[in-house]
Amino acid sequence: MSSMRTMRHLRAVGYRTSRRYLSTTSPRLAGEVRIVEVGPRDGLQNEKKSIELKTKLELINRLAQTGLRNIEAGSFVAPKWVPQMANSADVFNHLLGHPPASLHPITYNYLVPNLKGLQNLLRASDSVQPAKPRSEHSYNPHDPKTPPNPPSPQEQEEAEPAPITSTQDPNEMPSDTSSLKDPVKPESSSATDTQTEISIFTAATEAFSKANTNCSIAESLARCKDIVALAKSRDIPVRGYVSVALGCPYEGPDVAPSQVAEITASLLEMGVDEVSVADTTGMGTAPRTRDLLKTLSSAGIANQDLALHFHDTYGQALVNTVVGLEHGIRTFDSSVGGLGGCPFSKGATGNIATEDLVYCLHSLGATTGVNVDKVAEIGAWISTKLDRSNDSRAGKAVLARLQT
Repeated sequence: MSSMRTMRHLRAVGYRTSRRYLSTTSPRLAGEVRIVEVGPRDGLQNEKKSIELKTKLELINRLAQTGLRNIEAGSFVAPKWVPQMANSADVFNHLLGHPPASLHPITYNYLVPNLKGLQNLLRASDSVQPAKPRSEHSYNPHDPKTPPNPPSPQEQEEAEPAPITSTQDPNEMPSDTSSLKDPVKPESSSATDTQTEISIFTAATEAFSKANTNCSIAESLARCKDIVALAKSRDIPVRGYVSVALGCPYEGPDVAPSQVAEITASLLEMGVDEVSVADTTGMGTAPRTRDLLKTLSSAGIANQDLALHFHDTYGQALVNTVVGLEHGIRTFDSSVGGLGGCPFSKGATGNIATEDLVYCLHSLGATTGVNVDKVAEIGAWISTKLDRSNDSRAGKAVLARLQT
């Protein structure tokens, strides 16, 4: 399907005729970049070594004190498909009832593969008495008057495989920066306001959709529509993922940008607040990333409704990030210590490391509110806990500087 057809369809339905004020589309200055930390979910789900609940909670607790405002915390998926996510309900209950002290209100995100996954999350939510916020303000992502803080196991019997997905603002980045560390200034002494957000996913190729969810793209979108409807009835923000947007392990690197645009538009039309376009395999290159972003823009999709999710399999994640910045994208996913991988994409390595991303962004004059020193320390800590190498080059360099 061509991008022109997608654009005509969007115009026909009146897409973007009015501005939406949602947790994932709050106005941001040109130099402000939002980072979505995916380590506790996308980063850990492919680990072979069993990870204790207390380690997950400690990881989230540490990340909450770095200035991050968006953290993927778990996935309500059948444990038989993703054993590492088996205690996501426990993570959810703990964060809802006893959220970590943080510098800012934090949105905790949970991936739900199907309607039952969301129903399990809602049951867990109904059983927990949320902690009373200790900060002075209450964060409402739907109220434009609130500060622009962008958006955080129960057995399932479905036979399908588990999920693994891993403002229009072209203004230039500021050329000056006072510090690569980007010191974080707390909004309150103990801000514990939290927002729960869910994420859903589909794929940009039929082969990957079949392998990952045992259904076609069309069937996957139909499932997503039901999930979004239920989430919206409970006033829960929804984030979408489009997997293998820049390369598929089954169909190769040449994924049609128009297909990605059509799927992205479908997610936004059904009410998804933000779509993270994912290079799940790490096959993306700068030219193909640029072509994809141009196609998305030509289809009438605003930069403020998009995030980019890069894996660093071929060492291109930072290059592709800079391409996204030049295009006007201001939201990027990353994982502390470069944690991650893709069980359905042989050879795919981890996500772009949060330390590398933050250091790069700060060097370009962007502000993130994230303390790179603290993130580097967490990357080293969790890598040791998991008995794996620390895949963040910037993180290791920062630690070496701190130790001198």
